[in-house]
Amino acid sequence: MTTKHEITRGDLMPIPEYTKVRKERRQALVAAKRNRRLHVGPYATFHFENYDSMWHQIHEMLYIEKGGEAQVEDELRAYNSLIPNGRELVATIMFEVDDEKQRRAFLAKLGGVEETVFIRFDGETVRGVAEADVDRTTADGKASSVQFIHFPFTPEQIRKFRRPGAEVTLGVGHPAYGHLANLPEATRAALAQDFD
Repeated sequence: MTTKHEITRGDLMPIPEYTKVRKERRQALVAAKRNRRLHVGPYATFHFENYDSMWHQIHEMLYIEKGGEAQVEDELRAYNSLIPNGRELVATIMFEVDDEKQRRAFLAKLGGVEETVFIRFDGETVRGVAEADVDRTTADGKASSVQFIHFPFTPEQIRKFRRPGAEVTLGVGHPAYGHLANLPEATRAALAQDFD
């Protein structure tokens, strides 16, 4: 099975056509995302992205913002970098704290969190690398509530991760937020499909 790593203009539906199938596409994506989402601790949710999730995101941005043809290149540039390249996993991490005051205080202590994310399995540790588009921590140490993280794997790490039943742990090692979560087998299997 070959996984696509880039969305081109030719992959996009005209928005009037997308509008007709939008509801069904969203339902299918929600079902697929169940095995691509994991909570780590009380506030962090990891959403592991792929071609399908970014295809949907681009269409949603074009549908909502109605920027037409002029908007297409910006959306392709923004979201193509979040599609795994066949040798990595890519996650959007959302730190969700409902109370605004608590959220501000929490994020103020979370600077550099993007440098402390990792995946462990079978004696291997794959450290997360923050998306290089913008700095996700301000100069005064406040973290963004949304982080985009790449997990680059070696061929040997891919082989180990793909092994059915492999025990995989996802973690955040920040002093203000140290939490671990084990990937269910269905999640590990879904993410293993991101590798070539």
